[in-house]
Amino acid sequence: QVQLVESGGGMVQAGGSLRLSCAASGSIFSINAMGWYRQAPGKQRELVATITTRGTTNYADSVKGRFTISRDNVKSPVYLQMNSLKPEDTAVYYCNAEATYHHDYWGRGTQVTVSS
Repeated sequence: QVQLVESGGGMVQAGGSLRLSCAASGSIFSINAMGWYRQAPGKQRELVATITTRGTTNYADSVKGRFTISRDNVKSPVYLQMNSLKPEDTAVYYCNAEATYHHDYWGRGTQVTVSS
């Protein structure tokens, strides 16, 4: 089992920045990749960014060049640095861990609100 706890959400004006953190505990060595997803009101949950244990990253087109996902090592938190935020980035952001045998784990989410 893997437990995920997010932090760092909040309210910011358009053009501002926020950094989200996700701390994993439990069977962390079973994790193959971690990522951030978001869900805006009335919309489906969508991928924002992922990072593998080898450091390979992947981003949604809508955030490329503005968001950066990072992680120092398998024991450290995963960060999502969000710059040049737009009102359309407003959503609940969820941390995800993909573990062995395709087990998926989710955090409870953290609200990000960007005002225009």
